[in-house]
Amino acid sequence: MTCKPALAVVGATGAVGAVMLQILSQHADVWGEIRLAASPRSAGRKLAVRGEECEVLELGESIFDGIDVAIFLVPGEVSERWAPVAVAKGAVVVDASPAFRADPDVPLVVPEVNPHAVRVRPRGIVASPHDTTLAMLPAVGALHAEFGLQELVVSSYQAVSGAGREAVAALRAQLSLVAGTELGVGPGDVRRAVGDDLGPFAAPLALNVMPWAGTVADDGWSSEELGLRSETRKILGLPTLKVSATCVRVPVLTAHSLSVHASFEKEITVERAHEVLATSPGVVLYDNPEAGDFPTPADVVGTDPTWVGRVRRSPDDACGLELFVCGDNLRKGAALNSAQIAEAVAAEYT
Repeated sequence: MTCKPALAVVGATGAVGAVMLQILSQHADVWGEIRLAASPRSAGRKLAVRGEECEVLELGESIFDGIDVAIFLVPGEVSERWAPVAVAKGAVVVDASPAFRADPDVPLVVPEVNPHAVRVRPRGIVASPHDTTLAMLPAVGALHAEFGLQELVVSSYQAVSGAGREAVAALRAQLSLVAGTELGVGPGDVRRAVGDDLGPFAAPLALNVMPWAGTVADDGWSSEELGLRSETRKILGLPTLKVSATCVRVPVLTAHSLSVHASFEKEITVERAHEVLATSPGVVLYDNPEAGDFPTPADVVGTDPTWVGRVRRSPDDACGLELFVCGDNLRKGAALNSAQIAEAVAAEYT
């Protein structure tokens, strides 16, 4: 009888780690031992996985002894240090951080789009894309396979949980300051009420949106805007694909949304696009505006698929399509995609 592979989850105590443990408990049990690791301050905690309590261990070299697959749900600098250690110990690493996404020797994988890429991993590492990319790619990838994608123009509406727990706390605090007031009717009144406690943001998010996510990159672009471009190109195998993105942070706790304009090689109809999207794995078509049916973050949070609505053919382009997508950035956008990649690696042990 074949032994089930052993799994390590690094970053088990974070927000994405908590979702990962839920997924491991809900999915088919393909794992033998599951070992949880985190920073020294979190070591010793006990977390439930597969119905049993598991003690969190301090991250160190010995964590990876006997481990076949290691999922990293940690900041990039932690992955850069410890992923090579895990590989040297014989583990395949699935990394959700930005550390290896651009590395040509590390496949960047969305299982619904390019599952074959998991098998070619020269460095022993498979990367998972940014949560904004993951909200879009299951739908856009399916349409590309049918019609041949030529160009994307995207605006994202990103939930604060994508920036971490500090961001969530900051938004909740700001909302409590403006709730029940008449703020939002004069220039700067919200900013004055919120004060200097903006958390990780450059502007208030309560009663507001902020056209910025990420760090400063070249020519006025943000790192997340350029990352969405490069990741989409890599996943779809289209190195010269035209992609332009504007990333906007909105006062939503969890679930990213994107407004997408996609141009294709072939003429496209809404009816045919509906057929493709409705039969694509990891995608739910929810598109009947007359009945008020279209995806919103508040309705899709806590679910796994990419939800698609507002599908329209571009009025001036028979090969162009407009659509609106939503996806939970902590589930498919982080934990679920990593779990799916890890499960694909685990299948190699059967």
